[in-house]
Amino acid sequence: MKKGILGRKLGMTQVFTKSGKLIPVTVIEVEPNVVTQIKTIENDGYEAVQLGFDTKREKLATKASIGHTNKANTTPKRFFREIRGVEINNYSLGQEISCDIFEAGEVVDVTGTTKGHGFQGVIKRHGQSRGPMGHGSHYHRRPGSMGTMRPMRVFKGKKLPGHMGVLTVTIQNLEIVSVDKENNVILVKGNVPGPKKSLVIIKSSVKNPGKVNPAEELNSYVEEVTPVETEVSTEEVAEAAESAE
Repeated sequence: MKKGILGRKLGMTQVFTKSGKLIPVTVIEVEPNVVTQIKTIENDGYEAVQLGFDTKREKLATKASIGHTNKANTTPKRFFREIRGVEINNYSLGQEISCDIFEAGEVVDVTGTTKGHGFQGVIKRHGQSRGPMGHGSHYHRRPGSMGTMRPMRVFKGKKLPGHMGVLTVTIQNLEIVSVDKENNVILVKGNVPGPKKSLVIIKSSVKNPGKVNPAEELNSYVEEVTPVETEVSTEEVAEAAESAE
């Protein structure tokens, strides 16, 4: 069955496997999610699980939001999202879901909101080419022809300047490289949409449900260094003091 969890994108880094392979990864912080509502066909017309993520102060929450989270016996949350296609009998109100619902090598889909770029022209927004910059040309970074002479209107779908970014985008078939339950972190191979500290949703893959690739063991560069005990005599200390003077 389908499963999912909410997290926060921290940024990108790279890890090395035991075989020396370099893997670019996106670090996603996944604090324990709380099941704040279970939707059923009888009450809502469909089955889904609503998850709450990122605790916020009660002062910043509305009374409706506080009442909603009180039913699940939890603190007010900043984000609420639904995961459909799950087996609702496996969930209970107020249940905590941690990052260990996924495992290394599992194939997932990650959804996020792309970076906002404001109002942009057709060259940056759609990748069009500019006109000649010299020899008397007055056509440089303009959008191009508006269409045919008839029917005297601009056709739908014409690529024009406008607001760029802030779109909900899903990247499919990404592989989970590592799951660190101690630090509540999931490493996903490749990049995911959105700026740093933005909300992302990790869900089971639609095209490859249940697929798990062989996980490669990562290198750990943390080594325990045992201190070396050295015995220094009083005569050596006195000689060192005399030489310093």
